[in-house]
Amino acid sequence: MAYFPSLPVDAGVRHIVSINPAAGRALIELHDAVLRNASGLASRDKELIAAYVSGLNACQYCYGVHSETARAFGIDAALLEQLLSDLDTAPVDARLKPVLAYARKLTLEPAKMTQADADAAFAVGWQEAEFHDAVLTICLFNFMNRLLEGHGVKGNSALYQARGQALRDEGYAPLLRALPPR
Repeated sequence: MAYFPSLPVDAGVRHIVSINPAAGRALIELHDAVLRNASGLASRDKELIAAYVSGLNACQYCYGVHSETARAFGIDAALLEQLLSDLDTAPVDARLKPVLAYARKLTLEPAKMTQADADAAFAVGWQEAEFHDAVLTICLFNFMNRLLEGHGVKGNSALYQARGQALRDEGYAPLLRALPPR
């Protein structure tokens, strides 16, 4: 049950962004710009990062939706559990490991970030623009996790599956339809 009385029992992001439509529109546009832009960091990897960060934060809604979105992009569901249990031994692309390590540290210990953390990503070939997209994704989902948790929105497996597939197929822009026209 959501904490805000105006939110329905099946509340999701579309309901939260409707509370302040101008901020909601900007937030959805940010999702589209970060997660569906032309980048060397693929949308499937951004969704994996989104799910990973959300799992680290134990955000039930975001983890549920974005693990399903990552799965819709072809990522094995078991991989997310392995990443959350032990990043070092999880069978993920070696080039993605330093990005996920960065995500973990930026999520759990942001004040302890160092140049060496970024250098590990650059050392495996990430360019600045690509790595910037990874950092944006990490930051966006730390924000979104707190937004959903702050409103008491949890979701359910049916919602996660439906939203995950929709995000894979249509991206984030259709969420703008939940908002009144400008």
